[in-house]
Amino acid sequence: MGTVGAYEAKTHLPKLLDRVSKGERITITKHGVPVAVLQPPAQIKQAMATEVIAQIRKFRKKHKLAGLSLKEMIEEGRR
Repeated sequence: MGTVGAYEAKTHLPKLLDRVSKGERITITKHGVPVAVLQPPAQIKQAMATEVIAQIRKFRKKHKLAGLSLKEMIEEGRR
């Protein structure tokens, strides 16, 4: 993973995109503080899926169906 400043990223964007297309992940900084990440789309999809699964599991721990079945809830929604 590489790190580049915002000015350099603006100046050399085509080169950075070539690096990213080869699988590299690049962090863009502004005054030394990370502000953005360039990464291939496949990595983004995987990260998003992993995050969604974690959120669903967290939700399920806090919310219970109180004895209702999924079928009962579907039928109730049809009324």
